[in-house]
Amino acid sequence: MNGFLAVLIVLGLVGALAWLLRRGSFGALARRGGAINVETAVALGERRSLVIVSVEGRRLLLGLTPTSMQLVAELPSAALQTPPSVAAAEVRS
Repeated sequence: MNGFLAVLIVLGLVGALAWLLRRGSFGALARRGGAINVETAVALGERRSLVIVSVEGRRLLLGLTPTSMQLVAELPSAALQTPPSVAAAEVRS
């Protein structure tokens, strides 16, 4: 009887873990403290893309292919950028 109860408890724990994983609870916890954040990804063609990534306060434009990853440019920080509508208004003035 004790063995049967132990098996039921283990199966219940496995079921609860599967439910949490499906719900995405563990993924949300992992993303909070993540040092790498993908801001934007643009597909350029078959299995090629450009990606803007934030890493430790730096913004990087990366080119990705199936066999390599290249740094294209280092972009200014998002906090330093001027919104396009403000920049356009300044040009017209």
